[in-house]
Amino acid sequence: MIHLRDFENRPYAESSAAFRWQVPSRYNIGIDVCDRWAVPHPDRPAIMFETEDGVAGRCTYGALRDISNRLANALLAQGVGRGDRVAVILHQRVETAAAHIAIYKLGAVAVPLTRMFGPDALAHRLANSRCVVAIADGMVVPRLVEVGDRLPDLQAVIVVVPERAGGLPPRSETGLRRYLEWDDVLNRASPAFAPRATSPDDPALIIYTSGTTGPPKGALHGHRILLGHVPSFQLYFDFVPQGGEVYWTPADWAWIGGSYDLLFPALRYGGPVVALETAKFDPQRAWHLMARHGVTHTFLPPTALKMAMQLAHPSQFGLRLRAIMSGGEPVNPVILEWRDRELPGVPVHEIYGQTEANLVCGNCSRLFPVRPGSLGQAFPGHTVAVLDADGQPVGPGVLGEIAVRGDGDPVVFLEYWENPDDTRAKYHGGWLRTGDMAHRDVDGYFYFEGRTDDVINSAGYRIGPAEVESALLTYPAVAEAAAVGVPDALRGQIVKVFVKLRAGYSPSPQLAAQIQEHVKTRLAAYAYPRSVEFLSELPMTTTGKIRRSELRAREAAR
Repeated sequence: MIHLRDFENRPYAESSAAFRWQVPSRYNIGIDVCDRWAVPHPDRPAIMFETEDGVAGRCTYGALRDISNRLANALLAQGVGRGDRVAVILHQRVETAAAHIAIYKLGAVAVPLTRMFGPDALAHRLANSRCVVAIADGMVVPRLVEVGDRLPDLQAVIVVVPERAGGLPPRSETGLRRYLEWDDVLNRASPAFAPRATSPDDPALIIYTSGTTGPPKGALHGHRILLGHVPSFQLYFDFVPQGGEVYWTPADWAWIGGSYDLLFPALRYGGPVVALETAKFDPQRAWHLMARHGVTHTFLPPTALKMAMQLAHPSQFGLRLRAIMSGGEPVNPVILEWRDRELPGVPVHEIYGQTEANLVCGNCSRLFPVRPGSLGQAFPGHTVAVLDADGQPVGPGVLGEIAVRGDGDPVVFLEYWENPDDTRAKYHGGWLRTGDMAHRDVDGYFYFEGRTDDVINSAGYRIGPAEVESALLTYPAVAEAAAVGVPDALRGQIVKVFVKLRAGYSPSPQLAAQIQEHVKTRLAAYAYPRSVEFLSELPMTTTGKIRRSELRAREAAR
């Protein structure tokens, strides 16, 4: 744990340099975020929840331990063993946290997936990771049935809220795959379970991240990932815990931002965490939710803050906020001006990281001033630099690529799942290269400038153009397609696609709407193109690759 006294009366850089990781030889995330509280304080609230079905309540650490133990035994009965992959396709629910904890205790590997994914997106990730069991929201079941023949390793699906699926599908429609109800599975399982001994480097988690070429890659993390997050968590939330904290974020727990920027660090420090099961952010509902539950610390992505800026006088809600963390896309200085006016005394701390190496930079106004437009400084335990094209660190004010030293940093991923070529390509001389361009000032503040690749960052979602283009090409009218990010005042970027139609089809607003709906259904609602432009030909290189840079330049010139 980091204490304020460690940084008092000496420069931040000096205190940060003195920090040393203390990683034990045996460590398990499930024990650290649940059992360590459940044993001495079983009645302590862990999660306060509100579901889409109108159910509200709270789950204690004791109950969370009971549920996760039962689920661990149930997974064991389904044949899940150490190192096996188990998908978690749920939003913010008690079952989501319990599923992760059970998988970690079992020594298996959690594969969190958003329930927003369409069948094709689910099929790729489940097949690539070779998940043997999925724990899924009932609304996802029809999509799993649709792509079942593409998932030979998936043996069972444990369904949460099965009524959303209209009941479980009969065995005749799903082959040998078993669809089981969550309540039935848990009621038959014992609440006694001895967690498996795991090391910090044992695999615990695969989170899929989009790139510019090829399908999404699975970033494999060890149990050490949580230890790598907690010092930064303490700093961007102004040295928690101090007592009385209540945490919430609208970010989907399927992403590293929702799960490891808030959920699991907050549980490690005793919570409670508010869980609101909805995929759509409503600023007024969010403000009422935070007031109702007395939320003190929240992670609000910049898009959510921009939407909240449309509300008149947030003070009317009776908020008890102490600190706001934001990230996933640049925090516009206008947001900080709004904060100064409407939420005086509540810091907004921007952070920086990516799935492969998260929370390596950020702000803590108790230690150093927040400079508008800056990502802050490197957090303790992380060596962060700006490199030139040859992999050499550059001086202040020089544009280069943000890189993180991988040696001994517990937040850095182990590898891309079964992808040694891309894992090697991610590194240069011991530096993990992020693909993000920035410069650094003389005081150590980083300033984001853009991407070295074509990944689209829309409302904090990283969207790979290749995946969007693959979905587009499954639509009968589309012959060729290119996806790029274009600036948007609310989301930072939106997906725009350029489409060449097959013979016999003509451009029309109706066809554009049909293409948009197709991508929304097949891939994900957050990844669909909000703008469609039809072209007779797409710009290509001499080797037949689409020149996305030319399309972006064309957009910028308009």
